[in-house]
Amino acid sequence: MSTEPDNTELRILRMVRQTLIQVAKDTQTPPSMRHPLASETIQSIRDCLELIVHREHELGARTGNDRPHFTDEPKDSVVVQLDTSSLKAGKKDE
Repeated sequence: MSTEPDNTELRILRMVRQTLIQVAKDTQTPPSMRHPLASETIQSIRDCLELIVHREHELGARTGNDRPHFTDEPKDSVVVQLDTSSLKAGKKDE
């Protein structure tokens, strides 16, 4: 199975999500003013964003990329166990 359609779908979903968020930011009004968008439109934007996030998670789980990564994050992670027993003992002595 090729991941090309998934990559294209993810790109589309991200662009639509970013556009909807930008529309929300651009139309944001102070609390005392009436919002220019209808309540139904605002709820539709919320519903669309919820569907987009859900689908992004589905695609991410399928490909194993369910969580975001930093660009400088190492590919192979190393877990280091820290011995904190001496820290706890040091506090009791003080």
